[in-house]
Amino acid sequence: MRFNSRTRNTIDSPISAAYDLVDLRENDGALLDVAQAAPQYPPARVVVEHIVRTARATDGGAYTEVPGLPRLRRAFAAELSRDYGGTVGADNVVVTAGCNQAFSLVAAALAGPGHEIVLPLPYYFNHDMWLRLNGIRPVYLEPGPDLVPRAADAERLVTPRTRAIVLVTPGNPSGVTVDPDGIAAFAAVAERHGIALILDETYRSFRDTDAPAHRLFAGPHWERTVVSLHSFSKDLAIPGYRVGAVVASPELNREVCKLLDCLAVCAPRIGQEAAWAGLTYARGWRSVRARELADRRAWFTDTMAARPGGFELLSCGGFFAWMRHPFPGRSTDDVVRELVVKHDTLVMPGTAFLPDDRRTVRVSVGNLDRDAIAALARRFADAGR
Repeated sequence: MRFNSRTRNTIDSPISAAYDLVDLRENDGALLDVAQAAPQYPPARVVVEHIVRTARATDGGAYTEVPGLPRLRRAFAAELSRDYGGTVGADNVVVTAGCNQAFSLVAAALAGPGHEIVLPLPYYFNHDMWLRLNGIRPVYLEPGPDLVPRAADAERLVTPRTRAIVLVTPGNPSGVTVDPDGIAAFAAVAERHGIALILDETYRSFRDTDAPAHRLFAGPHWERTVVSLHSFSKDLAIPGYRVGAVVASPELNREVCKLLDCLAVCAPRIGQEAAWAGLTYARGWRSVRARELADRRAWFTDTMAARPGGFELLSCGGFFAWMRHPFPGRSTDDVVRELVVKHDTLVMPGTAFLPDDRRTVRVSVGNLDRDAIAALARRFADAGR
């Protein structure tokens, strides 16, 4: 049989490639896994209890409307309106099977073969993969020295083929957060050129402030430009339930629903029910988990200030830390392989998030408590000897 050349020429999942290394370990010690971001705690009890009731209900396995459960869409629109001091309605929300699907649907609705979408470096690898799979050219935006992307730099990359600019804030993999003024500047660029600003806000609950992430929803015409993507996976500790959301104009959402209907009909009902319960009953629980992660980031930053083994912390925020390894003469993939094989430590290579090798690795800080952070520092120190 014959295969699609775009699929054949696209890399395999970097997550799968990283976990393939685990079987090569030379030791039988405990694996310190800081590769994939996943909460290390169960969902709130009230969410679990609602899931159980849903599973037992006669319609617990039924389809929902294509754009999602109406009460979930209303609840999420109300939360965004409150948290951002803006105006978001239920018709602005489409529920998806995770934020990856949200991005894929939006990208497919906005762009096709030969079009371009601007991705700041380092990018989230699934964004880059999806664009390439669909013949959309990713145009890379180099960040500033603080790893924060600049709107003025993005504007220089816009061409007649550009359909959108993407921002992931807080970043994956960098953890870097773009402040409200910076986000507003990107929105202004997008509006001037009649393109979309796609904001991936998966980690919005894990910022170092309770202030609104941006002020765009307060603008009277935000629907012309802004597309905000969300995930409930980390926020509610339900990554396996696959539930996220697109927040956009009703016009764009109509196109998104055409694609969603072909791919999945609707997001899984059980995930939508879990998300509704979390939004409705677990706000306090979510705040406690966010504070715990903030503590972990602080412990991690303090510990890594000593540069154990020469590993240098470049940024830390949200769920992630972005680090530079101390081996200029070696490929990052080789360094990551040795960390697993000889030091029982699994990190993600920066080459999964960049078009070239910049001696960087991603660490999922959300996977680490204080003891695990100390253990990671010791293993980095051993690796650097």
